[in-house]
Amino acid sequence: MYVTRREHATPPVRAEVSKPPEPWDGVWIAIPAFNEERTIRALAQAALTQCPRVIIVDDGSSDATATQLHGLPVTVLRHATNQGKAASLCTAFAEGLRRKAKCVVTLDGDGQHDPSDAARLLWAWRSHPDRLVIGSRLHDKSQFPIARYRANRFACFWISWAAGHAIADSQSGFRVYSAAAMAVALSDRVRGSRFTFESEILIEAADHGILTTAVAIPGHYPDNARRSHFRPVVDIAKIVIMVAGRLLRKGMHPLGLWRSLQHSEVLSAPTELVVPDA
Repeated sequence: MYVTRREHATPPVRAEVSKPPEPWDGVWIAIPAFNEERTIRALAQAALTQCPRVIIVDDGSSDATATQLHGLPVTVLRHATNQGKAASLCTAFAEGLRRKAKCVVTLDGDGQHDPSDAARLLWAWRSHPDRLVIGSRLHDKSQFPIARYRANRFACFWISWAAGHAIADSQSGFRVYSAAAMAVALSDRVRGSRFTFESEILIEAADHGILTTAVAIPGHYPDNARRSHFRPVVDIAKIVIMVAGRLLRKGMHPLGLWRSLQHSEVLSAPTELVVPDA
């Protein structure tokens, strides 16, 4: 008599499949705001549709900027008095680093940057994580106020020279800063204030091996935005003075001048945008 022994099949081992990281993991959006009551709520809401981590730095606003943010799931940091954009960015960077951010996307509070374009910048940064990414508007000349266009081109020449590479739009505040770039910005090597600060970051970052990459974004100037705080003559003059000081310390940096005169590549994000994972 034979007894058939039934072999119990060993159940297949299920491999643990880890969920791929979300494109916005470790990313924060930071918005400096000074008297932006007309635009800040819609801007914050649009930013939240892109990323759940949004920092608003209320730089001592005297209007209803703070009130406009009530009820929104954003981190609001407030300066008791107006300290300027440089101080607002430093506050945002310090908060981002405290929260272990991989990078921070900065955009202005007056509505001239569309948060939906942040994905374009993040796509470029994921592809080039060693770079500081800038949203470039200068290719869209038809949408750019002529006085600001000329001032920005002039500033680009000087800043590119000091940084030692061609920078497509040195005055755009729509940027992606890695943790390393934020650390450079917070160092005592960057001393500029207000609009000079963002220009000096580009130069100091380049000295640390962090060059820029530009991504084309549309020019956007909403009708309800307040008048820009940027003064084309005064602020560009301050930027040039800062750059001149750095060039003198570098012996006028002739190699940097040569490199800055090369073509500055401006990337175009894919139409069907897929942000590479980290």
